[in-house]
Amino acid sequence: MINYAVNDDFKKEAPRLLKLMLVFVFLLTVCLSGTAGTAEAASSDLIIVNKKTNKLAFFSDGKLVKTFPVATGKSKELTPEGSFPVVVKVKNRPYYKENIPGGDPANPLGDRWLGLEVNGTKGTTYAIHGNNNESSIGKYVSAGCIRMHNDDIHWLYPKVARNTKVVITTSSLGMETLATNNGYKLGSKSFAGSIMLNGVSTKLKDPFMLKNSRVYVPLRESVAVLGGTLQRDAASGALIITAFGRTVKHVPLTGKATVNGKTVTMIPSLDENNRLMLPLGSLPALLGLDVEWKAGSKTAVIKK
Repeated sequence: MINYAVNDDFKKEAPRLLKLMLVFVFLLTVCLSGTAGTAEAASSDLIIVNKKTNKLAFFSDGKLVKTFPVATGKSKELTPEGSFPVVVKVKNRPYYKENIPGGDPANPLGDRWLGLEVNGTKGTTYAIHGNNNESSIGKYVSAGCIRMHNDDIHWLYPKVARNTKVVITTSSLGMETLATNNGYKLGSKSFAGSIMLNGVSTKLKDPFMLKNSRVYVPLRESVAVLGGTLQRDAASGALIITAFGRTVKHVPLTGKATVNGKTVTMIPSLDENNRLMLPLGSLPALLGLDVEWKAGSKTAVIKK
């Protein structure tokens, strides 16, 4: 016969053991839920560090939120290039090499540390962090880490979740192009723009739009500036553009048009606040124009 008797010692310890088990389950639940939440938060964020310009860009929810000056390695190879996740977040990290306590004004790490997983270092070796010498920012002076102004890292630190991707590169491309090239989906952004036709520049009243690194122009006003006409076919809903000896028919929001009766493919037009936006890159195929985008002046230079 099996003896189900329980000794007195177990009876005394049972309540305490039960409490410990409950605490363990609670902590495990918190840890798991925290990990899932962090991964989700990081999915819409991206950090890019461009060593060519010593700039750091923070993207969130499909937009470039802010750009900061940084300091990087004394030599090119010291700051590694590639894609690395943030795996460690530490406030007041000690500088172990010289036994400087965390939070000490002499600590070259500053008081915020975003550690990166680089070649198995687990966030202990390479990081985005503060500094103890503000004049070093913007220069090539570090042993491999990415230094920021202390006010800047204080702004960035609470906004960056673990697992946020950090891309480190050396490039002449703009930050938004680099983001797109690394698989980041950019949302749309409106801005004032101009069209320069045969050397004459006209600033449009309606805004241009940047979406997924493509420039879109307001169709109606752009056609007017180019000296064309715009009508609508009531039967088909197609817009009819007449300019530069061409007749273009395009059904809004589609990826096709007919040019003098011949079908061509194009990037679909977009509706933005009840304005039809045409991809600037489609103008050569539709109207036979030479188009160059000047990002600095936000001008579409068009030549016939």
